[in-house]
Amino acid sequence: MTTGVVVSNFRLVHEFPKRALESAWREFLTRADWASHYTAPEYFLEPFWKGKRPFAVLAMEGDEIAAILTGCHEGNSTISGVTGRPQACFDRGRDYSGAARALTRGILMEAGSAELVSVIAWDRLELGGFRVRPLEGNVVLDLTKGTATLYKHLHENRRRNIRYAKEHDVEVCEATSEEDFKAYYEVYGQWRHTTRKKIFGEEVPFEVMREAFRLRGSRRLFVARHQGKVVAGTILRFVPGGLLEYAANSSLDEYNHLRPNDLLIWRTIEWGCAEGFRQYSLGGAHPFLQKTGGIVKPLYRHRLDRSYLRWHDRRERLRDDCRSWLRRVPQIDRSLRRLLGKA
Repeated sequence: MTTGVVVSNFRLVHEFPKRALESAWREFLTRADWASHYTAPEYFLEPFWKGKRPFAVLAMEGDEIAAILTGCHEGNSTISGVTGRPQACFDRGRDYSGAARALTRGILMEAGSAELVSVIAWDRLELGGFRVRPLEGNVVLDLTKGTATLYKHLHENRRRNIRYAKEHDVEVCEATSEEDFKAYYEVYGQWRHTTRKKIFGEEVPFEVMREAFRLRGSRRLFVARHQGKVVAGTILRFVPGGLLEYAANSSLDEYNHLRPNDLLIWRTIEWGCAEGFRQYSLGGAHPFLQKTGGIVKPLYRHRLDRSYLRWHDRRERLRDDCRSWLRRVPQIDRSLRRLLGKA
């Protein structure tokens, strides 16, 4: 594919941009809402997209960028973002509706004959023909409030666990050496095979993860130690001046009673405040994250099903109907969960 294809008022990009476009791209990120690492030029440097043909759609107003979404191809699907990780941002000072229409035309051209096209966004967008589904959203912290106020807004249980971790000699610091990374990867490997819960997603090979951590301008690793041993770790992803994101966490089951993850999440909040980030997205809204305070910012999935008889949409509606029915019959719901090992 040719980099920098300009069609109407959008531009398709398939590799790290040349200097002029890179400069315009970075300037856009300084005025965009929800600018994240995966909407920055460094998206094309990530090692995770090999074989998935990463792309970016840039909505243009003249020579200036009004909006960006990034994505990749997986099988017969074209995907921009996943649950908990939108990959689209807009300059609110521009024609918002016009930018959304330009992004729509761009991703449809990029998708070609793909039968499923999906865009996760922070806001409900005007993407013609796409079916919109509200998602649970992400806990988002306003880091401009400062650490003193943010600590007060932590759930009482979170504050207690932070104190407990400190009292029991859990220490958290930023990982800076190859030894730190190797120790964390061992934790990650054991966490992947825990029997405590189901771990979704593909396991990241050692070399791929190490290559990602070499992008220190957009990623940090914090590790928790107990008596010198790394027992947990948290990965942060960010774009300078933009959004800080809680990207991943792994821990050893046998040390979780020491509450290393509570201390880890607090230390990353302190780091984010010290580095001048304004917002911190925790990548989900489950109870552990909600104990960190902040607000739950809704997310929206926009999906275009072009399969035969819109098979994907029909299957999803059937699943939703079944869940709704089961909620009305709690005893059956609980029995099925026990049968499936989800209780």
